[in-house]
Amino acid sequence: MKLSKKILHRLLFEMMRIRQVQLAIESRYLENEMQTPVHLYIGQEAVAVGVCANLKKNDYINSNHRGHGHYLAKGGSLRALIAELYGRETGCSRGRGGSMHLVETNAGHYGSSSIVGGGIPIGTGMGLAIKMQKKNNVSVIFFGDGAEDQGVFYESVNFAVLKKLPVIFILENNQYSVCSHVSARQAGDNIFHSMPVKSLMTKIVDGNDVLQVYDSVNKALVRARTGNGPSFIECRTYRIRGHAGCESQDFSGYRTAEEIEYWKKLCPIASFQKKLSKNKIINPSEINKMEKKIDNEIKDAFAFARQAPAPSPEELSFYLFCE
Repeated sequence: MKLSKKILHRLLFEMMRIRQVQLAIESRYLENEMQTPVHLYIGQEAVAVGVCANLKKNDYINSNHRGHGHYLAKGGSLRALIAELYGRETGCSRGRGGSMHLVETNAGHYGSSSIVGGGIPIGTGMGLAIKMQKKNNVSVIFFGDGAEDQGVFYESVNFAVLKKLPVIFILENNQYSVCSHVSARQAGDNIFHSMPVKSLMTKIVDGNDVLQVYDSVNKALVRARTGNGPSFIECRTYRIRGHAGCESQDFSGYRTAEEIEYWKKLCPIASFQKKLSKNKIINPSEINKMEKKIDNEIKDAFAFARQAPAPSPEELSFYLFCE
C-alpha cells in the first residue's frame, strides 16, 4: 500500500504516544496512588495503531486486560484513562472499573474485560447486531494468546463464519500467558488452523511492523463491509514488560534477559521511525515536535487526574450491575 505522509506520521505519533503514556504510568505506579493492577502494552504498539488507524469512529472494538493501547488508538480520552487509574469520578468508567475495565462508547470502544477471552463472544455478538440492523460498520476484537486457549474463541469463530458476520478477530500473540510460553500451551507453530478463504480470511503478520498490520486489517475491513464475513489475523509480537505492574515487579526465571533484549531490538517504534527517516518522510525536528506534544498531553492528564474528585461514598454502588 502507498500511504500518504500524513497517515505515516499519524501511525508513528500514535505509537509514540501509547509508549510514552505506558512509561509515564510505570514511573508513577510505585507511588501507590493507582489502586488498580496495570498491564502495560510496551512492545505491542504497532498492533493497536495498525488496526485502529483503519477504523471509523462508529466501528466497534472490544478489548482485554492489556487494553491501554487499544483505548488510546481508538480515540479514548487520555485524561479519562489516567483519571480511571486513579479511581476518580472523571475516569472513563467513573473510577469504578480501573485499568482492566476501560470504555469509551463515543469513540466506538465498547469495553475491556479482565476475564480472559471475555470480550470475544461480546464482540461476536456485536457483529451479529450489525448484520441484523443492516449497518455497514465492523466489530473488531483484540485478545491475547492466552485467550485463544479458551473454548469460547472457537465457538465464536464458528458462529461468525456460520453467519458471515462483519467481525475481525485480532490475536496479539505476545508469546506469554502470565509466565507460560505459548509453546507450552499450543501444539505446533501455527496457533490457528486455517479455513478456506471463502469462510474465513486468515493471516499471520509481523505484529511489530505497523504497515503489515495496517495492510492486513485494511483487506479484512473490505471483506467485512462487503458482506463476505469474518477474518482472523494473528499478530506476532512481544510483551517487553512482565504480565502486570512495572518492570521491577516482573517475576524472574520464566524468560531470559537475552530473550527480552532480542525483542527490544525489534521495537516497533524505533524500526518504523528509522524507516521513515531513511526514506526522508520525517526529520528529527518533526519527531521532536511530536515528543513535546505528547509530553505536554501526559503532564496535563496526570494533573487533571490527581485533582479530580473520587466517587462519593454514597454513590459507590452507582453504575454497577447487581442481580
